[in-house]
Amino acid sequence: MPIDLNKQLALCIAAYQEDPNYLQKCLISVKRLTYPRIKVIMVIDGNSDDDSYMMKIFQDVLGSDKAATYVWKSNYHQKGPGESDKAYSESLEHMSKMVRMNQYVCIMQMWGGKREVMYTAFKTLGRTVDYVQVCDSDTVLDPACSVEMMKVLETDPIVGGVGGDVEILNKYESWVSFLSSVRYWMAFNMERACQSYFGCVQCISGPLGMYRTCLVLAFLEDWYGQTFLGSHCNFGDDRHLTNRVLSLGYATKYTTRSRCLTETPASYLRWLNQQTRQVITGFFPLFLIFTIIQLVFSGRLWSILLFLLMVQAVALIRSSMASCLRGSIVMFFMSFYSVLYMSSLLPAKIFAMVTISRAGWGTSGRKTIVSNLIGLVPISVWFAIILSGCVFTVIKETKKPFPEIDQTVLIIGAVVYIVFWITLCMSYQVFIRRWKKREQQCDVILEI
Repeated sequence: MPIDLNKQLALCIAAYQEDPNYLQKCLISVKRLTYPRIKVIMVIDGNSDDDSYMMKIFQDVLGSDKAATYVWKSNYHQKGPGESDKAYSESLEHMSKMVRMNQYVCIMQMWGGKREVMYTAFKTLGRTVDYVQVCDSDTVLDPACSVEMMKVLETDPIVGGVGGDVEILNKYESWVSFLSSVRYWMAFNMERACQSYFGCVQCISGPLGMYRTCLVLAFLEDWYGQTFLGSHCNFGDDRHLTNRVLSLGYATKYTTRSRCLTETPASYLRWLNQQTRQVITGFFPLFLIFTIIQLVFSGRLWSILLFLLMVQAVALIRSSMASCLRGSIVMFFMSFYSVLYMSSLLPAKIFAMVTISRAGWGTSGRKTIVSNLIGLVPISVWFAIILSGCVFTVIKETKKPFPEIDQTVLIIGAVVYIVFWITLCMSYQVFIRRWKKREQQCDVILEI
């Protein structure tokens, strides 16, 4: 039977960001939610003085008299330094009681990663709530996002989890964040929407998702204890959570009525490291890599140019379709993304596959400059291979007579390709300035 809307709803916020501005926006948007009974559990991944500002924001926004706080020396799977078994047991009991008795709770715990803070929220809530919503600390929630996901779960008891539309908060900060924003729209409103039609959304995104609590508790220990190549997984927690729901025979859905804003990397290096973490299984990247290498070394100049033109033609068709569906010319610039994919994502995916057993790049925390520069290694190797292949082909082609028809094809194709990119870049400069100016004049969604 459908569950009464007046029953409790949980929002589990796994806070692991460094900028308090996004956290404050998130908490204020949560405070604006108008449910009869709502619990907000914020778990901070860290219990040092440097992490305490997030707890202070929590108290300032939700009210010091209403917000219960607790600084835990431990976490659920590791005792703090010098903590006795008795003290550890008492802290566990205290946290569970605190969550049951209070509406707003903030817990600072010993660092352990995102999966550890999510585990704490799930474990302390137990069966006191019917649904549990998860989001990140840099997520700005639309006031209606939770109730829209809740409607999906209420309508169909076979649905075990539902995700919403994640939009980019800083989309005009740089060309990287802008391209990410149009890519996000495609990923959610076309790809996840299609998967939702068949009830099998492959990944309910971390910034905005809701699950049936009874299902989460059913596989909680297996989810936390996931291993890969003998090591405990510290990445892929959202995808694994979704897969666990599907493995129990429940459907996963997507609703565009539920929306939120989240930050995306604005610099190229940080974006590259983010994408490296998001490995997509399958043979397509390998197939495409081998095809390109074979083309630049054994093909002809006109075939290489034809390949570039076909890539952009497909990108244009896809972006034009997205523009029609969205009703906005902004999606036309999705064709820019093909360059990022071919030049950066392909080698990054291969690098991720080769180094998938490494634990370091699976975390979402801020990276050092040295760690960021590691992402340039596969890019540099990829460009060296492509450049050497093109040089080899040019030398090979110039050693034999060059037919006039081939010269004509090359000239026409090159002119078309160059004109296309000049037009696209000029259009981007014109429209981006106009949109940026318009955004500065208007208030951003969920203005404080």
